[in-house]
Order: sequence, then C-alpha cells, then structure tokens
Amino acid sequence: MISEESKARFDREVAKYPADQRQSAVMACLAIVQQEHGYVSANSEKLVADYLGMAPMAVHEVTTFYNMYNQRPVGKYKLNVCTNLPCQLRDGVNTLKYLESKLGIALGETTPDGMFTLQQSECLGACADSPVMLVNDRSMCSFMTPEKLDQLVDGLRAVGDK
Repeated sequence: MISEESKARFDREVAKYPADQRQSAVMACLAIVQQEHGYVSANSEKLVADYLGMAPMAVHEVTTFYNMYNQRPVGKYKLNVCTNLPCQLRDGVNTLKYLESKLGIALGETTPDGMFTLQQSECLGACADSPVMLVNDRSMCSFMTPEKLDQLVDGLRAVGDK
C-alpha cells in the first residue's frame, strides 16, 4: 500500500516529464516507496508499474539493476563495500571480510539487532580512494583500514543506540 502523501509525490515527479514519458519517473517513484517502507517489495513494484503504465518486469529490472533499492528489509545502516577490481587490488575483499567478522554476519545479512546490513557493490567511482564503501546509499567512506572501519561501525552503533 502506498500512502496518499507518496502518491502526491509520485504526481510531482511525473509532472517533470512530458506526458508521454511518465515512465522516466520510475527511479524517483521507487525511491519514494523505499523512503516510506524501507524497501521495495514486489507488490510495490507492481503499484509503481501500474501508476506509470509500465510492465511490472520493467520496474523490477530497475529495482534489481541498482543496489540503492532494497528488495527486502535492511538494517538501520546499510554498508556497501566496493569489490570491483581496483578496490580488490587495494584490500576491498579484505575490507568486506573484516566487516563480516566485526559484525558477526555474512555478506547480504543483517545483524540480529537490526543495526547493520552488509552488501557488496560494483564500482562506486572512487577507485583512487579504495577501498571504499557507501553508507545508506549516501555517505562515501574512503581508504577504509581496519581502524577506520572500527571507528565507523562503533560510531554508528553509538548513534543508533540513542
């Protein structure tokens, strides 16, 4: 179910495009759904598809192509570690393994307290700063050493517990 407020936001996004190109608002509508529900369910994809006059599969293709759309509930902090080749060459995989150990979860899992979800991502466009990670699809973290990872996780945990 989508709230009336979200539907009004859909309308504002669709209004930015010519009438025959309303499908161009698909990414914005998916982001609105995710803001409301925390993730984009298959049912939400269908609602967005119906609203925009798209095939549900076309919306699903967008949802699954971009890792910024959560297809299931995630933790309060989503940690995306780049594992593309430049980051792999500069400890990206070790960064991921360190976080798995520190958080006590495997890739794709969420900590039992619901605080952290750990994911890998393709290139984040900061190869010179590797290893890099993205927190909640918004904050880029560069040169992630074990010490910096400890500071980040411990700091987020402290803020999240308040």
